Amino acid sequence: QLQLVESGGGLVQPGGSLRLSCAVSGYTVEHYAIAWFRQAPGKEREGVSCISSGGGSLVYADSVKGRFTISRDNIKNTVYLQMNSLVPEDTGTYYCAAELTSLGSSWCFMKPDAGSWGQGTQVTVFS
Repeated sequence: QLQLVESGGGLVQPGGSLRLSCAVSGYTVEHYAIAWFRQAPGKEREGVSCISSGGGSLVYADSVKGRFTISRDNIKNTVYLQMNSLVPEDTGTYYCAAELTSLGSSWCFMKPDAGSWGQGTQVTVFS
């Protein structure tokens, strides 16, 4: 059974940085497209970024382009989200999600209807 565990969240001031990790177990991550989502209190879950199984497709929400970078380490079975220049609007619970796809695929997803989810990690950006 595929399991995803997020870590790396915390409290940070505006302009600061955090790196989130999504550790995957139960199957090799290279067979999955992995996406990051976030949900603020009272708001719907929204897609933040996605990386395809092949790593060739990187997708970002407009609100994070130029500030966030998604990457994957297939040896460590982990996907990362480097978040720079954080603003209060980035506050929320961040989840990683996985969708099984073919090896080396360029397919990605940004809608929260994935098959496997982590438990989330809290990111709070405060002045």
